[in-house]
Amino acid sequence: MNHSPLVSVIVPVYNMEQYLSETLDSVLASDYPSFEVIVMDDGSKDSSLQIAKAYASKDARVKAYTQPNAGACAARNHAIALAEGELILPVDADNTITPVFIRKAVEVIVQDDDIKVVCPRADFFGDRSGEWVLPPFSLKLLARKNIMDTCALYRKSDWERVKGYCEEIIAREDWEFWISILKDGGKVVKLPEISLHYRVRNSSKRVTDRSLKKHVIDVLNKRHPEFFERELGGPLRYRRTWSKLINKAYRLFHPRVVFVNKDFADFTSFIKALPVYFKNNEGRIIHKGRNELREIDYKGKELVIKSFCKPNPVNQIVYGLFRSSKAQRSYEYAELLLKSGIGTPQPVGYYTERTGLLFTRSYYVSLKSECPHIYYDLVKSHFTGQERILRAIARATAAMHEHGYLHKDYSRGNILFKETEQDVKVEIIDLNRIRFREIGMEEGCKNFERLPGTHEMFAVLADEYAKARGFDGAECLKRILSHNPPSQ
Repeated sequence: MNHSPLVSVIVPVYNMEQYLSETLDSVLASDYPSFEVIVMDDGSKDSSLQIAKAYASKDARVKAYTQPNAGACAARNHAIALAEGELILPVDADNTITPVFIRKAVEVIVQDDDIKVVCPRADFFGDRSGEWVLPPFSLKLLARKNIMDTCALYRKSDWERVKGYCEEIIAREDWEFWISILKDGGKVVKLPEISLHYRVRNSSKRVTDRSLKKHVIDVLNKRHPEFFERELGGPLRYRRTWSKLINKAYRLFHPRVVFVNKDFADFTSFIKALPVYFKNNEGRIIHKGRNELREIDYKGKELVIKSFCKPNPVNQIVYGLFRSSKAQRSYEYAELLLKSGIGTPQPVGYYTERTGLLFTRSYYVSLKSECPHIYYDLVKSHFTGQERILRAIARATAAMHEHGYLHKDYSRGNILFKETEQDVKVEIIDLNRIRFREIGMEEGCKNFERLPGTHEMFAVLADEYAKARGFDGAECLKRILSHNPPSQ
């Protein structure tokens, strides 16, 4: 092999004095020419750290560190952060590997950037013997059970990409990590020969972890709702094997409509999982009142999600059977505005759900606006280009009215703007209450009634609005002022 990238073998240790030497001897017997061993003692109370230091003093490839007890995930993360290797191979401190494992695994992973993980065949020793037969890798199976051991080769860049091992989960942490690494794609290759010897002890973590099943499933659902939505049609259930069937049955009584802009087709599972994201308080709260606005980053995009409040009992029937939800209208009206050349944040999709015949909840998703200011900022602060900004807002208002769009919540927080050297960008939001009809001077001027401002501000708005629509400027100002007395 012409290229021998450095492999960092990660060995977290907690009270493993009985087995650690055997593990390190197996790693150091590897025939691969370029590797280091990072031993991270996790606050052991026995002589594990002293054993690791003894190995480090005799072999420069071994580095021994310690930390206060924080669990296996924290120990792995700490060790990998200190590692210099391009490739990472975790090895538990009571297991052993064969001399050829690292070399064979590296030969595979360097062939294809799309190979994310190279794992070994394994057998048992200790309190059990025989081959550890694991099924072929598939995402659908990974969604229901852990089908890979911690000991597998992967790139450090992927560990960085997923922000390491989850330190919230206290069992089956390797399962969560493999989901993080692989849920968005990538190949898994299993070596043909047995390369890992897995020690079975009655007190081993794999045995004791079985009592934490509920905790594990709860954390997995919290961290990967879109993955389980895509693979299982809903959350991972405590009866894991039955998850897909249970989720199908649930949907019979809780039907939903999910629509996603074709430019964001790969966001579908995320939008389907929005109830879970809101239940778990994911993202940053922008506004919380009758409705709730959250900002969530997903696949490199900053999204704004509006969760609409549950309507009263009468409207639950109306929205459930006869009328489009506020989320659906928000999406459809945003597309109408954009087609008409009127600014609004790019719509991504919407989600609506009902229980039986009753509407229950809906969400509207858009890209986060690039506009940093709202109309009210013009009242609170001085902008050197204030007149230019007001005229741009007036033109946007006129464009809506010319197309027959009457925004029934045209208020100080629903008009966004951004100044550039060439122009002022204006975007209109909160669109679910738009009405469609011919809009004359009187109704058009009345639409400014919820915008605060001085006489001078309204004079600029009226002048530009009148020019855009072919009305008399003085008459427009008179009518705006009749509906909205200016502040001093």
